[in-house]
Amino acid sequence: MVPATAGAPCVPAAPRRHRKRVRLPRLAGVSPPPALRQRLRSTWRLLLKEVSAFGVVGAAAFACDLVLFQVLYATAGVGAVTAKLTSTLVSTTVAFLGHRFWSFSHRSRTGLRRESLLFALVNGATLLLGLAIVALVRYPLGQEAALVLQVANVGSIALGTVIRFLAYRRWVFPARALPAAAPAREAAPAPAG
Repeated sequence: MVPATAGAPCVPAAPRRHRKRVRLPRLAGVSPPPALRQRLRSTWRLLLKEVSAFGVVGAAAFACDLVLFQVLYATAGVGAVTAKLTSTLVSTTVAFLGHRFWSFSHRSRTGLRRESLLFALVNGATLLLGLAIVALVRYPLGQEAALVLQVANVGSIALGTVIRFLAYRRWVFPARALPAAAPAREAAPAPAG
């Protein structure tokens, strides 16, 4: 019963429905140890953080590239190639700083010079890959339609993005080295007798 307030009649409370807890079947009654579950949970959270931050930083660098190119070319009267070179260099710097200090901030620091050089090499390699894919579709395959070339361009961007993410994680911003585990104790021999 719900308690009555001044002048209101007592109204019976609606029955609460309890949700049944669904238990998933376990393999032969074995469940992973709590430490393993915690490690898997934290690994997935960390990967989600890296992927989402990688996407946000990439979008910000992309927007920076577009806006800066437009300002330099259309407003400031800078030539198209110079405007594109400048906007690419600035947006690549924005991406490097975003990834170093946010996307992969929890990873070990191996030196600014080393990280920036590897970052530039990875980006240069994925740029060449994108150019190669578009050139392959355009010249040997003989495709001239804008839609076909744009599909090749988007495909090369997607492939380059995956390669960059994996390369940044592996080489540019490597994971912190885990402390060496203590050597396992040798089992004492069973007493004879």
